[in-house]
Amino acid sequence: MSRARPGFTLLEILVVIIVIAILATLVAPNVFRHVGAAKDTTARAQMEILGAALDTYRLDNGSYPSTRDGLEALWKAPPGAANWRGPYLRKEVPVDPWGHPYVYASPGQANPSGFDLQSYGRDGRPGGEGEDADLRQWEAARR
Repeated sequence: MSRARPGFTLLEILVVIIVIAILATLVAPNVFRHVGAAKDTTARAQMEILGAALDTYRLDNGSYPSTRDGLEALWKAPPGAANWRGPYLRKEVPVDPWGHPYVYASPGQANPSGFDLQSYGRDGRPGGEGEDADLRQWEAARR
């Protein structure tokens, strides 16, 4: 008398694979739909942190870093910054969630007495819509 070995049949394995595939097709679009919103939120949070670090830099040095010195002045002392007490960030200056550097200008066009800080979004170019739209630290309205 032969005893059947325990295990799964090919048919049972195929049914499980089909069920997993069906679930993946239902869940994946919902997950990927939120990726863009998460990157937008991350960029805004990073710009808030950079803004706070820039304000601390200004308190120590009397002015914001120049456009030429850029955000790197928050991590490394620029030439001529006599009262630099940095680094003003815990880590090196981050890139935006799409892998592009933040765009910094001081004095800014929108904020002539301060600075402009923005991300050009997914495409890394000015303008655009959706995930390609620019995110600006001085705009209170959120997409």
